[in-house]
Amino acid sequence: MSAFKRKRGRAGPANKNAKKVKIVEGGKEESNEIHEITIPAPVSSGRWTNKERVLIFSSRGINYRTRHMMQDLRTLMPHAKADTKMDRKDKLFVVNEVCEIKNCNKCLFFEAKKKQDLYMWIANSPHGPSAKFLVQNIHTLAELKMTGNCLKGSRPLLSFDPTFDKEPQYALLKELFIQTFSTPRYHPKSQPFVDHVFTFTIADNRIWFRNYQIIEEDASLVEIGPRLVLNLIKVFQGSFGGPTLFENPEFQSPNMHRREIRLAAAARVREKQMVKEMQKMKRTEAKQDLNQDVTEDVFFTPAEDKPVHIETEAPEGKVSTKNQRKALKRQKLRMTQR
Repeated sequence: MSAFKRKRGRAGPANKNAKKVKIVEGGKEESNEIHEITIPAPVSSGRWTNKERVLIFSSRGINYRTRHMMQDLRTLMPHAKADTKMDRKDKLFVVNEVCEIKNCNKCLFFEAKKKQDLYMWIANSPHGPSAKFLVQNIHTLAELKMTGNCLKGSRPLLSFDPTFDKEPQYALLKELFIQTFSTPRYHPKSQPFVDHVFTFTIADNRIWFRNYQIIEEDASLVEIGPRLVLNLIKVFQGSFGGPTLFENPEFQSPNMHRREIRLAAAARVREKQMVKEMQKMKRTEAKQDLNQDVTEDVFFTPAEDKPVHIETEAPEGKVSTKNQRKALKRQKLRMTQR
């Protein structure tokens, strides 16, 4: 049997609201040993010092999937703000002014081109750096329909691939991701719990983003979404421009990829046509061979050469058989009359 007695003790600036508790084994302090432990202050109480704010918005021309994915990111990041869509004709430097108006120092800008290609800018406004990605394989929370239900507004853990510490461009991106996706401590809209993990994995020269929930029973992970793949294009020194710090040599634009697909399809069609023409030529050659008899030359015997005879006189007229019969009848009649 143990009893608890709470006693306020002196606390420094870090544990201002910390409390000391006396644990007495048994029910009396005189006869039993007394142990003192310090209970830390609640996590939610404190001062909001890291005032990172992220502006998440896009240009005009995005599809419904991108719009839902942006809404999912705003739900997972309580320090995010939204804004209206930006016109396509405006230059990207205008985004810095929008961030200043919204009092944001980080920005996630989604740029749509040709209503089928989606690019994502992640920038530190207004001084930089910034990075441009091609977004592929987007899956939203509603589309995945996976089991899991993390607390809205809870602070996430950020898990990075070891490759982020080996190469300089990935080390810079790691710092950008940490400052952008991590929820500031003691944020007014955040919850004092940690129940999900953002993972950034490098595979196939791309960055794979996943969101997992931490299950309390056995601390296992369950994916809850959203998920997307980021293909790095360039890293700039400034915000939405400036000198190029890194350019991905293995990146292939979607236009070139679609062009290669069209050329490959056209080559397959041409190959089929050539095969058909070759088959047609073979059929015509076979027909010509059948029309000519191969054994005809075996039985060919040339005729003997005869001397040419030239007739100088007209040939005698031929007596018809009718006239000969009439003449014979007349002779018989004459013989009988005698």
